Amino acid sequence: MPYDPPDLAGLNLAQIAELAAQRKLPPVANWHPEKAGDSEMRIAADGRWYHQGGEITRPAMVRAFSSLLRCEADGSHWLVTPQEKLRIEIEDAPFLAVELASEGNGESRSLAFRLNSDDLVVAGPDHPIQLRGDLALPYVLARDGLWARIARNPYYEMAELALAEGNEPPGLWSLGQFFPIAEAQ
Repeated sequence: MPYDPPDLAGLNLAQIAELAAQRKLPPVANWHPEKAGDSEMRIAADGRWYHQGGEITRPAMVRAFSSLLRCEADGSHWLVTPQEKLRIEIEDAPFLAVELASEGNGESRSLAFRLNSDDLVVAGPDHPIQLRGDLALPYVLARDGLWARIARNPYYEMAELALAEGNEPPGLWSLGQFFPIAEAQ
């Protein structure tokens, strides 16, 4: 049965939050296998996945592998199963936030993102938005130390909303928390 990724435009934020809560991920945080190695996999800065230099083009494979990702305290990333953990190279962030849905205004606004893995994330206290790196690019916490860089189109949508609201520094509220989306001038 083919998987149809969610279309955020046709959903309200309550429906998006419900879909996000329904996603059952493997308990990778509870798995501590002794066997470790290298997956020979890489997630490029543009969100594409590679194995032994060849791109993984099947979305179902990317979704499956992304559900096994774990970030360790030292910042290393691993694909984890009960039997083994395999290091994975990540050039920037493991995910890319590719679509934005916004509902409400000002302090009552909620922001939701669809990731390139088709996971859904609602920004808020558990999923903060941060400006990271030398270029102060926006990221949203997907889960358990795994971040998603907010892609250009959703970022521009956020910038338009923030400019219309006139917040200083430019930023937006989501689930009662304010997130700057540009550094203060």
